[in-house]
Amino acid sequence: MPKLIVVIASTRPGRAGLAVARWFVDRAEADGRFDVEVVDLAELGLPMLDEPKHPRLRQYTRRHTADWSATVERGDAFVFVTSEYNHGYPAPLKNAIDYLHHEWHYKPVGFVSYGGVSAGTRAVQQLKQVVSAVKMTPLFEAVNIPFHTQFIGDDKAVHANEIMDQAAEAMLSELLRVEEALRPLRSQAASTR
Repeated sequence: MPKLIVVIASTRPGRAGLAVARWFVDRAEADGRFDVEVVDLAELGLPMLDEPKHPRLRQYTRRHTADWSATVERGDAFVFVTSEYNHGYPAPLKNAIDYLHHEWHYKPVGFVSYGGVSAGTRAVQQLKQVVSAVKMTPLFEAVNIPFHTQFIGDDKAVHANEIMDQAAEAMLSELLRVEEALRPLRSQAASTR
């Protein structure tokens, strides 16, 4: 079963990302086609990039980098749960991506974005450029949640509508297809390192 790593991008206290991620993770686990792991960047606590050498060299000097490398390495597919701040994505997510290079190669990535009127889609468009630079394959299928606070109840849980549920299902199906198609490239790249 492929390993799907769901990354919670926002680290801000009181963030909606926890509720949104819990909803999506529940969907992914119920789907049953992935072994799901969650990485909360607030808990991971990576400092701003502090490695002296370029990530392409994989000559890491910090324990937190080696641990992060091992986490990303074991992932077959990713979903980034991201907010949109000032028309962009959260800085901790860019930092987490920039720490590594080879570990991201030939892995599909989907996006669950949330925000106001744009539903986080401006952040996702920027992220697609970033992940392409580390040879990830961003999906077209996505979950975009506009005016997200309307879906979060007093219980701090997301109460999704049918469109959100359908979007999650479509994205999971495409993640599976693309992960399977990219698997030979990942194997080939791993054997040449």
